[in-house]
Amino acid sequence: MRLLVAAVQLNSADDKAANIAAAEAGISRAAELGARLVVLPELWTYLGPAAANRQNAEPIPGPVSELLATLAQRYELVLHGGSILELPEGSPGEARPYNTALLFGPDGRLLTTYRKVHLFDATPDETAAPYRESETIARGDAIVTVEVEGLKLGLATCYDLRFPELFRALALRGAEILLLPAAFTLETGRDHWEPLIRARAIENGCYMVAAGQVGSFPPRRMTYGRSMIVDPWGTILAQAPDEPTVVISEIDLDRVGDVRHRIPSLANRRADIYGDLRVETR
Repeated sequence: MRLLVAAVQLNSADDKAANIAAAEAGISRAAELGARLVVLPELWTYLGPAAANRQNAEPIPGPVSELLATLAQRYELVLHGGSILELPEGSPGEARPYNTALLFGPDGRLLTTYRKVHLFDATPDETAAPYRESETIARGDAIVTVEVEGLKLGLATCYDLRFPELFRALALRGAEILLLPAAFTLETGRDHWEPLIRARAIENGCYMVAAGQVGSFPPRRMTYGRSMIVDPWGTILAQAPDEPTVVISEIDLDRVGDVRHRIPSLANRRADIYGDLRVETR
């Protein structure tokens, strides 16, 4: 099966209305270009001071998920709605929102959600304030794959990219296309973004569609961009420049089986000797 897939690269900030308008325009452009699978970036409805995460969160279903459902149906797309700040109905006052990805079918139905499991607590730039995502975001605890329109999809978000165990689990559960909304930092993206995406594609024999944020957002943070589509051999099929845009490429799902036949790393695993991968690090 051949189809066009697209990654929508945005420069979201703390103006929710402007962010939504930009995302709508990106989805419309991807559909105009013929894409049948479209991916938005991470936290595209609000990207700003973390102290305001809760006030910019909403339940699912809610206004943003309903808008995405409408757009998926209007353009008859498989739409990965990036991730948004999700606060379930009835959450207590001290509850932190989730960083939640949403996937819609071409009929507008919400097929599944994925709550980011690895939260970005790191210090990529020692001259700047550290990132402490876990202070304002609750972590998820589920691995999510879904099949729609003959597409076997695995879901992950941004920092998840650094955890090959998750991507191997997605591949073992049948994923052939790995979808990654992200807001990679400029500091880490310059050195790590491309090699990590290509590695996850190569080691699992999967396509990767990675949609990133690009540019600045408050308070004085920078995202890397360079959204890309990579094939199971690790070949970059399309890559975005350093500005908001839509990148698109044709993919051929027969390529997955071909690469996995030539380099059968999934079949050649030695799970019998790996032991317990849950061993604590020292």
